Amino acid sequence: MNKLKEIFGGDTRQFGMIFALVFLIVLFQFLTDGLTLDPGNVINIFQGNSYILVMAIGMVLVIIAGHIDLSVGSIAAFAGIVVAIAMRDWGIPWWLGILLGLGIGAVVGAWQGFWVAVVGIPAFIVTLAGMLIFRGANQYVGKSNTVPVGEEFQRIGAGYLPEWGPRTGYNNLTVLIGILVCAAIVFGTLRNRRNQKKIGAELGDPMVMWMRLALISVAILAVAFLMASGRRGTSLPISALILGGLVLLYGFISTRTIIGRHIYAVGGNRHAAELSGVRSKRVNFLVMMNMAILASLAGMMFVARSNASGPFDGVGWELDAIAAVFIGGAAVTGGVGTVVGAVIGGLVMAVLNNGLQLLGVGADMTQIIKGLVLLAAVAFDVYNKSQGRRSITGLLTQNFGRRATQDTTETVKQES
Repeated sequence: MNKLKEIFGGDTRQFGMIFALVFLIVLFQFLTDGLTLDPGNVINIFQGNSYILVMAIGMVLVIIAGHIDLSVGSIAAFAGIVVAIAMRDWGIPWWLGILLGLGIGAVVGAWQGFWVAVVGIPAFIVTLAGMLIFRGANQYVGKSNTVPVGEEFQRIGAGYLPEWGPRTGYNNLTVLIGILVCAAIVFGTLRNRRNQKKIGAELGDPMVMWMRLALISVAILAVAFLMASGRRGTSLPISALILGGLVLLYGFISTRTIIGRHIYAVGGNRHAAELSGVRSKRVNFLVMMNMAILASLAGMMFVARSNASGPFDGVGWELDAIAAVFIGGAAVTGGVGTVVGAVIGGLVMAVLNNGLQLLGVGADMTQIIKGLVLLAAVAFDVYNKSQGRRSITGLLTQNFGRRATQDTTETVKQES
C-alpha cells in the first residue's frame, strides 16, 4: 500500500480527477455495452472537444492569475466568422487564414488586457463587455449567415494523420507518435533523476519510478493503439495533435519559465509579488492576450470541424472552459492550478457528456448532471479545506506550486 501511495505521489487523492476519469470510462463502457471505448467513439471525443480543451489551457492561466474570462466564446465566434469570410471573399489561402485568426485574437486580447492591466477594471467586467461586443460583432460581420470554409482549412478540425508505411491494421503514424511520447517521458525522467544525483539531491525509490513510468506508458500506448485501430482513413485527429502540442508548450511555460512563475505569484498574492519585483500589470496583460489568442484558435478549430462558421458558434463555451478548469483542480481565489489538470477536467466533462448521449439521456438532464458534477467537485474540495486536510487542488498541484514559489523567489533575487 505504501508503494502504491508513492507511485501516485504519496497520496492517492493527488490524482482524484484521474481516478474520476477512469471510473467514468469504466462505468460507461459497461452501461453502453462497449461503445465508449470503441475506436470511433474515442476519436470523436477528442475531435469533438479539442476546441474546449484548448480554451481551458488559456483559461487556467487566467484563473491562476486571479481573473476570469467570460468573452472567450464570443471571441472564438468572431475570429471564426472573419476568417471564413476572408477565405471566401478575399481568396486567401488556409494558412494565411489561420494567421489572420491568431492576429485577431492578439488584437482583441491586447484590447482587453489594456483595460484589465493598465486601467485596472476587473477582468469579470471587461470580459463581460467583451462577450457582448464580440457576439454582436460576429452577427454584424456575418450578417447572421452561415459561411462555409474550404477542405484544406477543415483539416485542422476534422482531419487525421495520413496513412503511411506498410498495412499493419493500424495507423502507423499514430502508433509511432505514441511510442515517441513514451520514450520522451522516460528519457526526461531519467535525465531529471541524473541531474538530481549530480547535485546530491535525495532520490526516490527507483522501483517506484519505473512502475510509474510503466503505468503512464501503458495508458499512452493504449490510447494510441485504440485510435490507430479505427476504420481506415481515421486515426489521431489533427485537432488532438494540436492540443497535445499546446499541453506540452504551456505545461513548460507555466512551470519552467519566469513568466509562468510570476503568474502563480500574482495569483497567490499580488501585493507580495509586486513587493518582490514582479510586474503584475505585465502578467495580467499577457494572460488576457494569451487567452484571446487561444480562443481564436479554438474558434477556427470548431469552424473547421463544422465545415462552416455560423451565428450561434461559441455560445456557452466560456462556461465549459471554466468548468473544466475548476474540475481539474484550480482554486477560485487564484494561485493554484495546472495545465494538465485543466485538460483532465475537460476530459471528465467530455466523457460524461458523451456517455450520457450514448445512453440516450436528454439534453435537459445532461445539463443538470454536469452542473451537479461541477458543484460536487468544488464542494468536496472546500470540505477538505474546512477539515484542515490537503484539498484535491492542493494535492494535484503541490509539486508545481512549491516549485513555482521557490523558483519565483530565486528569479526575483537574481533579477535584483
